[in-house]
Amino acid sequence: MSSNANSLVALLSGPDQKGLVSKVSGWIFNNGGNIIHADQHRDAQAGVFFQRVEWSIDDGSDPQAVATAFQAFGDSIGMKTKVAISGEKPKVAIFVSKFDHCFHDLILRWKSGEYPCEISLIVSNHQDLEDVSKNYGIPYHHIPVTKANKADAEAEQLALLKQEGIELVIMARYMQVLSAIFLDTFGKPVINIHHSFLPAFAGAKPYHQAHSRGVKLIGATAHYATPDLDQGPIIHQSVAHVTHRNSVEDLVRKGRNLEKLTLAQAVSWHLENRILVYENKTVVFD
Repeated sequence: MSSNANSLVALLSGPDQKGLVSKVSGWIFNNGGNIIHADQHRDAQAGVFFQRVEWSIDDGSDPQAVATAFQAFGDSIGMKTKVAISGEKPKVAIFVSKFDHCFHDLILRWKSGEYPCEISLIVSNHQDLEDVSKNYGIPYHHIPVTKANKADAEAEQLALLKQEGIELVIMARYMQVLSAIFLDTFGKPVINIHHSFLPAFAGAKPYHQAHSRGVKLIGATAHYATPDLDQGPIIHQSVAHVTHRNSVEDLVRKGRNLEKLTLAQAVSWHLENRILVYENKTVVFD
């Protein structure tokens, strides 16, 4: 997203129709804006139009008022519209279990200024990362999860998210399935990361299973979480080639590196408002 303190980004999607680009650019011009970047995509098969447009506004303009006005304009032309104001930092929660590679990577990127957000809290079903979270200066909430207490645990998690005004949850190898009730009640994006390109290797020790089958390609997939396990809209995927010379440890090491990089990129695109979701797919604007 632009470093311009007085800029906005809009994501629009809806039925394709003539003159949409002209209407959007015309509105921005007529309201004193200057387009910094614009991109669009048309799904010819579905007849759906997608656009991402970023524009600057005059120093004297109220960004929130402009965002509200553009939202109304988007509604008036039949577009589903989301507008973000530069400089605003959404509050983020990281859910994690014991694996810490994605956890550390996300926090260090955030602390270096790579992510325009506030990581407000850590939620875990284990205590393994509590001390290091305190060292990072981020509140840590240990909420054990079992089959018997899952509903109560999720209720406690949801109360925390609401209390802190969390707008995005990142599952940094959180080894629990979030229920449909949790996702529906939270009602905001949840990004998950998991291994992929390991055909038919579900369950425990996927890299061990892959090694025993002599796979030549491993990977990772970042996606938005839905009630269907690992079936949500895909944001980003990465792969790495392996050979018969690679040990199980090599596959695990390469796989974890892919998971870090893939999740990091997905989070970055989300925070930069580059992703539009429709049906079970995404449009990711570069």
